[in-house]
Amino acid sequence: MDLKHLKTRILRALERAPRRMPMISVIVPAHNEEAYLGATLDALNRQDYGNFEILVVANGCTDGTAGVAREKCSRLVTLDAKGLGVSRNLGGRLAAGDLLVFLDADTLLEPHALRTIAGQFNRRHGGGTLKGQPDSDRFAYRVIYGLKNFMHRFVVRNGSSGVIICWKDQFDQVGGFKEHLELRENSELIRRLKRFGGYRYIGATAATTSMRRYDRRGVKHIVWLWIKLWFASLFSDLSHRKYESVR
Repeated sequence: MDLKHLKTRILRALERAPRRMPMISVIVPAHNEEAYLGATLDALNRQDYGNFEILVVANGCTDGTAGVAREKCSRLVTLDAKGLGVSRNLGGRLAAGDLLVFLDADTLLEPHALRTIAGQFNRRHGGGTLKGQPDSDRFAYRVIYGLKNFMHRFVVRNGSSGVIICWKDQFDQVGGFKEHLELRENSELIRRLKRFGGYRYIGATAATTSMRRYDRRGVKHIVWLWIKLWFASLFSDLSHRKYESVR
């Protein structure tokens, strides 16, 4: 048997072999999320997957976010200043898991979500997300999320829907999130992670996200903001732009 055929047989045997279910670290950055965080953590604590931990990074909070988290997570860290990228990176550094799941504080996972992630996200994947769905039956919201899911599933855009999935060692190698970014920080991280493997959209389970921002600012405003960001990204570098400059 030549070396090429031997290599092929070994690779096929490895693919058929039972895969160890990875330790998952769920990292939840939370800034003044007292009203939403409890439900998010309750959904995590109902998971049917046993090998995971929950890290909450309460940053710049002036409400009871930390108190809500204290009895419902594996580890709580508090930061004086608000900072999404800083909080995510700190959670990533402290994580004990093989696989990192960055979860928005107002996003609920289905009970089988972590088991599905562990089974469908493997070392051929660099970054990924889950199917997103709104917490409202409003037609406009369902259309928006249908479009987002279409773009993620067919890799039109390497984005996220309240969830970002990656391997810890690869996250460490690329240096985590760019902490100065306020625009497209999620897709920018996934772009760098793709040096390790493909983008994985997992549609077998869903992440349900609060539509409070849409309710507060209006659907037309949010959609127009998306369009402006998309056009701006085609013709300019957004790495030093502030969110307020495109609102």
